Amino acid sequence: MPRSRTLPAELDPSARQLVARLRLLKDHSELTMRQLAVKTGYSAKSWERYLGGTSLPPREAVEALAGITGTDPVPLLALHEIAIDSRDDRRARPAAQRQNEQREREGEQSTSTTTPHPGPPAAATARMPPRATGPAPGRFPHLALTAGIAALVVALSAALLLMVRLDDEAGRAAVTASPRATVTSPPPSYTCRISRLDGRWSAGINKGRDTEIVYGATGADVAEAQCLLRRAGISPGGIDGMFGPLTLRAVKTFQERAGLTVDGMLGPRSWKALRG
Repeated sequence: MPRSRTLPAELDPSARQLVARLRLLKDHSELTMRQLAVKTGYSAKSWERYLGGTSLPPREAVEALAGITGTDPVPLLALHEIAIDSRDDRRARPAAQRQNEQREREGEQSTSTTTPHPGPPAAATARMPPRATGPAPGRFPHLALTAGIAALVVALSAALLLMVRLDDEAGRAAVTASPRATVTSPPPSYTCRISRLDGRWSAGINKGRDTEIVYGATGADVAEAQCLLRRAGISPGGIDGMFGPLTLRAVKTFQERAGLTVDGMLGPRSWKALRG
């Protein structure tokens, strides 16, 4: 989606910071919405809502975007948690206000029931203490919580902006030191060349290695596994060498079908079953 598209005015500040950071990661990766959907397992329509600020992304979507862009997910997940808490707080706030108003009305009724009949004006004035005009009970803790969340959002925003600035400066320094180097290198492409060697299936990508790989891994070993999963009739989502959500789902499906322990990791037994 274009970066120039404005976010909804009613968007919470913490959610606005999260969306801005996700937009920046997407722009730096130069991925289209369709490519983003393939690599993360979330549809292009979902990413349009997430990056447009009309819907908060789930935690898994934030982790997936951080994984494919090589970004530390911890600051993003912290900001995501604050945004979720702020949203829940806004939803719960009207109910809390109604409870405070109900308690105030009950207090007024109790006072009117126990107050004696009015006498002379001077006596009534002496007996009736002035009503407090301060804020209703329970509001100060809420204000303190809101102030704490706002301070944390500001601190995280400053840290994120500093990280982006350092990344940009490092990129400019690399271009200055090596003028002929490209700004971004295209991801490696893999081609499945399925064959049977010595009674074992091979895709011709990782020279027959059975290296143990887990979620988040990248490279030729992952691409080899993706080719063999596709040969077994299970789609890993693409042969891109990235162990993302779709590949994880394909591995678990294969393990369940082969009667193996369904742990989502490709170890010796899973490789043996894949290679036949």
